[in-house]
Amino acid sequence: MAISRAQLLKELLPGLNALFGLEYKKYGEQHKEIFETESSERSFEEETKLSGFNAAPVKNEGAAMTYDNAQEAWTARYNHETIAMGFSITEEAIEDNLYDSLSSRYTKALARGMAYTKQVKAANILNNAFASGYTYGDGVVLCSTSHPLVSGGVNSNRPTVPADLNETSLEAAVIQIAAWTDERGLLIAAKPTKLVIPPALQFVATRLLETKLRTGTTDNDINAIESNGSIPGGYTIDNYLTDTNAWFLLTDVPNGLKHFVRTPMQTGMDNDFDTGNSRYKARERYSFGVSDPLGIFGSPGA
Repeated sequence: MAISRAQLLKELLPGLNALFGLEYKKYGEQHKEIFETESSERSFEEETKLSGFNAAPVKNEGAAMTYDNAQEAWTARYNHETIAMGFSITEEAIEDNLYDSLSSRYTKALARGMAYTKQVKAANILNNAFASGYTYGDGVVLCSTSHPLVSGGVNSNRPTVPADLNETSLEAAVIQIAAWTDERGLLIAAKPTKLVIPPALQFVATRLLETKLRTGTTDNDINAIESNGSIPGGYTIDNYLTDTNAWFLLTDVPNGLKHFVRTPMQTGMDNDFDTGNSRYKARERYSFGVSDPLGIFGSPGA
């Protein structure tokens, strides 16, 4: 439906002092703090996790050499989505000198809507991190106590008992991440890099990561998390997280959370021959997903 004069009567009348409602500030590209961005030239992308070898066994004198087998563990798939939106202005509205104000104002609103959609889609990866039905390459949810390994064991990237963000739970997460293994059960020396939180936890995060002494105690102990540099990237706020108690730790495990860009933002406009209306559109194509779930640790909160 085109924007017509009937929808904008006040703009045709003298005495209008101001138009408002489209000048709100917006949050930035918060997904860039969480996802690794890559370009894509295909309709979808797949990434496969490989299994390494077991620990080397002792070769007894005169015994035959032991040979191990390499194999693929599982594959993550990224299906790109096309996001598009537009608006049009009637020929009559253009004739009555509304073109300049409408095109300028609503192209900004169009960009705002496209940007908002991208942030929501990115945050949904974390918002559904604990929800059944949202599984990835290894067949389980993003944050699970039972990520299966080729060796028969499991990795866990969430606490066994859901915990709120505090000193105890954060220290336990750092320790748990250090115990992760590869597909054959060999330690991988993983470390957390950054804490991801909703706005409701920003003050808790500041106290935990940026104070020299422990908070909430009368003891004159150092803040071990800050002193050890356990989370070197500090914290980042994602305003699109829907659970006010959930929190996440990004890790240095490569190929974790990814954002593939198939087609960057494109805009265009033309005139419709039949109606004379001016039409504007914006379009982009991308996907958000996860290759290796060990790229993140998460807790839904208590």
